[in-house]
Amino acid sequence: MLSLLAPAKINLTLEVLGERPDGYHEIRSLMQTIDLCDRIRLRLGQNTRFVCDKPELVVAKSLISQATVLLKQATGCAKGATIEITKRIPLSSGLGGDSSCAAATLQGLNKLWGLDLSPKELLELAIKLGSDVPFFLYGGTALVEGRGEIITKLPLLPHKWVVLMIPDVPKFPEKTKRLYASLKTNHYTDGKISQNFVRALKGGSKISPSMLFNTFENVAFDQFPGLKTYKEHFIKLGAQNVHLAGSGPALFSLIEDKAEAKRLYESLQKQNVACYLATTLLHQPAPD
Repeated sequence: MLSLLAPAKINLTLEVLGERPDGYHEIRSLMQTIDLCDRIRLRLGQNTRFVCDKPELVVAKSLISQATVLLKQATGCAKGATIEITKRIPLSSGLGGDSSCAAATLQGLNKLWGLDLSPKELLELAIKLGSDVPFFLYGGTALVEGRGEIITKLPLLPHKWVVLMIPDVPKFPEKTKRLYASLKTNHYTDGKISQNFVRALKGGSKISPSMLFNTFENVAFDQFPGLKTYKEHFIKLGAQNVHLAGSGPALFSLIEDKAEAKRLYESLQKQNVACYLATTLLHQPAPD
């Protein structure tokens, strides 16, 4: 059996530069993996079947299933596998759980089935699955550009604690597509916010909370009823520089001090708000 961790991510920056001729949007984003992880367990079998501990995840419609089919089509592999998914990352939260599991599935099946696809070949498959999947082949701290397919590894973000709040707000289909459609031209930026962040990382400068940015914050609080109230409550409990995780609705606060992070996390727990205490990851978890 092969076991892999599939970590969640947060966007330290998320800029949309404009629309592309192919209908997608040009992005520039600094992504960071955190130690809130799903687990993928793979066992050889004659057929392919999926087992998940969360019935609300319809695996047949997920990127995990798509990754399995795509890998078979690309290689002609006739082998099967039992793929067990243990979910910790909240569904449809903006934390990239499905994309991360898809990347882990590609890497795991590549090893389990003895396919020997190169990192470049895996990247080409990941691009076909979704804009966040390529990043999760690398993890850590990285600059993501284009429509998500251009990945540049960066010096690691200095260790931070991450307090996550998962607002109980209505979910809607094609969330990310809807948020992109809601953006106006004045929400587009030129990429310099991310460039400045990259420059600070490479130069060893102190990372200021003011450097974090997510353009979806311009529209998400209108799209998710009640999200603004959750953010205000998060701040009242002591969170500073609260930001949207990806396309949301998860919110996060980066904190340097462990005691402060733990106090905020426990305050959220006492309020019966879904929350997690995590840390930034230094690298992509290796298979075991």
